[in-house]
Amino acid sequence: QVQLVESGGALVQPGGSLRLSCAASGNIFSINTMGWYRQAPGKQRELVATITSGGSTNYADSVKGRFTISRDNALNTVYLQMNSLKPEDTAVYYCNADIRARLSTNTYRYWGQGTQVTVSS
Repeated sequence: QVQLVESGGALVQPGGSLRLSCAASGNIFSINTMGWYRQAPGKQRELVATITSGGSTNYADSVKGRFTISRDNALNTVYLQMNSLKPEDTAVYYCNADIRARLSTNTYRYWGQGTQVTVSS
């Protein structure tokens, strides 16, 4: 059983900062790409940022220069540092990870349950 658990969502004022965390646990053999997505009310889920096991990153244009994705491979954890937050960043943020479980030859994409980020004064 593999599980992703996010934390760190909160209500923050415009211009503020938040750090999201997502820890993977369970019967894990290896983790490839990890990422963050978000879904605002009435909108489709969209990519925020991804990071490979080697540390290569990719960002949505809307968050470049404001958000930073990082990971701790020893802890199976991915982070999203969000600075200069805007009201349009308000959404439920989901992490995902491409994980190969022990005793398996296949890699599957797992999702966390989501954490609410609200940017408002």
